[in-house]
Amino acid sequence: MKKYIYIVFIVTVGMFGACKKGELDRFPQTSISPTLFFNTESDLSLYVNGLISQPDRNTYLNDQSTDNVATTAAVEVKNVMGGNTNAQNITTGWSWTRLRNINYFLENYGKAQVAATVKNHYAGLARYYRAEFYLDKMKRFSDVPWYSGTLEPGDEELYNPRDPRTLIADSIMADLDFAYKNVRESVPVGTPGKWAVATLYARAALYEGTYRKYHNELNLSTSANAFLETAARISGDIIAAKKFSIYNTGKPDQDYGTLFSSQDLTGNSEVILVNIFDLSKSKSQNVNSTVFGDYEQAPAKDLLQTYLMRDGSRFTDVSGYSQLGFVAEFKNRDPRMSQTMVYPGWVRVPDPTPYIQRLNKNFTGYHQLKGYVNSTDNATLNGVDFPVYRYAEVLLTYAEALAELGTLTQGQLDASINLLRKRAGLPDLNLGANANPDPALQLQYPNVTANVGLILEIRRERRVEYAFENMRYDDLMRWKVGKLLTKSPEGMYFGGLGKYDLTGDGVDDIILIDRTSTIPGEDQKEKNSLGVKLIYYRAGLIGSDATVYLKNGNTGGNIVTENVTRTFEEPKFYYRPIPQQQVILNPKLKQIFGW
Repeated sequence: MKKYIYIVFIVTVGMFGACKKGELDRFPQTSISPTLFFNTESDLSLYVNGLISQPDRNTYLNDQSTDNVATTAAVEVKNVMGGNTNAQNITTGWSWTRLRNINYFLENYGKAQVAATVKNHYAGLARYYRAEFYLDKMKRFSDVPWYSGTLEPGDEELYNPRDPRTLIADSIMADLDFAYKNVRESVPVGTPGKWAVATLYARAALYEGTYRKYHNELNLSTSANAFLETAARISGDIIAAKKFSIYNTGKPDQDYGTLFSSQDLTGNSEVILVNIFDLSKSKSQNVNSTVFGDYEQAPAKDLLQTYLMRDGSRFTDVSGYSQLGFVAEFKNRDPRMSQTMVYPGWVRVPDPTPYIQRLNKNFTGYHQLKGYVNSTDNATLNGVDFPVYRYAEVLLTYAEALAELGTLTQGQLDASINLLRKRAGLPDLNLGANANPDPALQLQYPNVTANVGLILEIRRERRVEYAFENMRYDDLMRWKVGKLLTKSPEGMYFGGLGKYDLTGDGVDDIILIDRTSTIPGEDQKEKNSLGVKLIYYRAGLIGSDATVYLKNGNTGGNIVTENVTRTFEEPKFYYRPIPQQQVILNPKLKQIFGW
């Protein structure tokens, strides 16, 4: 049974509102006096709980900016690569309201008549939220003004220039270090405690360490190791605490998927922080209509090809792998693949028969399963919990940081990556990977020059373990491999016109005919050996009047989803411009990296 925390959002937080001049100059219009409000622990708790803002199940739709999916959405990075954006029409990302709410608390919490440990706990949570806020700003803009307090109209600081990335990163680390040392371990379910703080701490340190290592335009590579060492230390602390473990009941074909379809994750050993949903408690969310993969996004073939075979060998080493059809490419693969994407023979309730993949135009033919709830019950659909932080991330952070430092041992591999592989029923990864790097991954990540085999395999693990969990874009950016996004996503392979089995029972389900042909009427459609009518598609080149686009038209190839030219300009496109209106208001804000 779920445990709940009932959060009352205090009036003052909601009334900070949108502010002019960067939203930092306006005192709350109808605020409670700090001297009257910030007095008890209840006051502090009420305010800080009002700052809670956690990812939810929409996260399963946030890989649209990556090479994991094809999407029909107007994704910003696609528009950037298409050359249609500039500082005039990129207007998002420069909101500061949340920071003011956080800093307002940090300026006033000290007035409370409570023990120092109590004050520090709530201050730690506020600083955790501030670090999270600034980490997002740094990812987007790199250099931004650092504000540690609320400002009044007329304050000169409102017109500050951008502060250097080094100051922002060090300030983020200082906030997280304070939070890690002061936030309590025992907190209400669904709210961040010590180990949630530690997870973000390690994540931020890994991000900045690898970013500095691979982005030579920053000229900060000499300080990269300090951040990597922090990432390894903090993730190592979490491991050593033995508070969490990989959810593994010995069912490799089910355990991974349970994390994304469970009605209750509050007692799951792997979940460090959970966002709780329950229709009966008036907190619900249903993303089925968009997550399934035939509306706005669909998995890309490149992601499928990254998964290993069940015996641990590389799929891309299989002879003719690039021309395997849907049924064949799912055979004997890493079980996580069939718990992330719809597989041949999967049954979508309430239909008792195996689902036949839909080949909609501009989609890949593959359907996403992670985040989809296979039910028709409304309470079930709306009551699936979301794992905000998983222990799996801690293990991946630990292994990657040590591999980048060049100190990763077999024992550390066994205590991290190999726990994930054990859940999936895969053989262990060993240090011998350095002697035999994957050529396919080397093409994707050409700037890895040391510990190549290990780093590439850790990146593989990270991609498949966290597919559709909003990790991939940040990873591509910090590893400086944005050019991977210039390849338009492709889908299923078909050898040409003809009949195909998509359910794995050996019986044909669909038929591809030439785009110039007419799909027959229902009473004229051919039936398969089971007496079921085949589903017809007219195949042709993209941009034609075909109902499914193949790379080589009626002679076959992969499904193709778009015919736009993508260009990734380095280093410019790793960053976004400050909206031009803000630069006009504050001329001290200068654009960087060619914007």
